Amino acid sequence: MWPPELTPLPALTRAEGEVVDRYLEVLDLLGRINPARAHDTYGALRAAQTLALAAAGLRDALTVMHERGEREICAGTLARAMQVLDGERRAMRVTLPPKPPN
Repeated sequence: MWPPELTPLPALTRAEGEVVDRYLEVLDLLGRINPARAHDTYGALRAAQTLALAAAGLRDALTVMHERGEREICAGTLARAMQVLDGERRAMRVTLPPKPPN
């Protein structure tokens, strides 16, 4: 039996794809830094040190879009791309964990 087919990514410009990739990278790093979910200080420290570079990459990707005349962000399309790339699970690491039942 074959595994289920992956949902295809929506059509993106190269710059939009870069924005999605860089945004998810920043999200992953924030999840590793989240004190409510972090496992150790060293891992959180390394993620925090890398965060500045990742944020600069996101800034650069958005700059390219703007310079190329892509003035609007197609939020629905980019949201679908992030969903395909497991963005919902990745974003959950940035939030507080659910309260345990009493």
